[in-house]
Amino acid sequence: MTEYNVKNPLIEQRADPFMYKHTDGYYYFTGSVPEYDRIAIRRAKTIAGLAEAEEKTIWVKHESGLMSANIWAPELHYIDGKWYVYFAAARTTETNEGLFDHRMFVLENESANPLEGEWVEKGQVKTKWESFALDATSFEHKGVRYYVWAQKDPEIEGNSNLYISEMENPWTLKGEQVCITTPEYDWEKIGFLVNEGAAILKKNGKIFMTYSASATDHHYCMGLLTADEDSDLLDPKSWVKSPEPVFTTNEANSQYGPGHNSFTVSEDGSLDLLVYHARSYKEIEGDPLYDPNRHARVQAIKWNEDGTPNFGVPRPDTN
Repeated sequence: MTEYNVKNPLIEQRADPFMYKHTDGYYYFTGSVPEYDRIAIRRAKTIAGLAEAEEKTIWVKHESGLMSANIWAPELHYIDGKWYVYFAAARTTETNEGLFDHRMFVLENESANPLEGEWVEKGQVKTKWESFALDATSFEHKGVRYYVWAQKDPEIEGNSNLYISEMENPWTLKGEQVCITTPEYDWEKIGFLVNEGAAILKKNGKIFMTYSASATDHHYCMGLLTADEDSDLLDPKSWVKSPEPVFTTNEANSQYGPGHNSFTVSEDGSLDLLVYHARSYKEIEGDPLYDPNRHARVQAIKWNEDGTPNFGVPRPDTN
């Protein structure tokens, strides 16, 4: 059994979808809203139930300053008994030499249910540069918590590369910050030179890190980095990049620009699931970033005999 039949798209107009199954039996969901002005989460006992679940706005952008524009790609994590939201925000919607001015921020909530309680701003996650940074995720491995994010290195051409660091606590980095991938293949450099939107899947003795590449139109696609679970994750040589994209536009199924994914599991735990966004049309008027119809979608991951993930192709829309 490697199929997972849930309505596609699952949730409309939610780009950068993040889904997490918690120990309380609920699935939690968040993503970028088309207005880019707030963070909202919902929960349900089933993945299908998320489609109709009530959405709770937990945080709204500031009127001015650091967190006042383009609220992007929130992720909800449960760390050491508290809830955290990682997200990116900017001072302005203007760009400078093609780059937005996003930085990364953290919210914290001590409530058992993140739809309740108070969300406290823990501030900006500071990195070694004060430059365009976004799409943070976090994971624990062998007792160490890591942070992975996309950032512009002032010395490297392009928009963003992926970096990894250990964490002092859920909002503070410590030690070395290591670059583990830059856009180097043609498919990573269409429109923009982009590596962003990392997500972690641990399985079969490996740590798989998907990421997204190129501009946010139909060229957007997913790449894959793989590290051995016993390797030094802060050593760039531990991460091997697949030379071809692993999930791409499929014209036959009318699925365009799949990417910025997360991972979860089916209700019975038997299937690993890919959660991602894609559009159902190719031609976009104006800037793709402001086209609202990147919808959240879900499908099962197949596993190859060698233990690597096979994402297949984006499945068509269903009723």
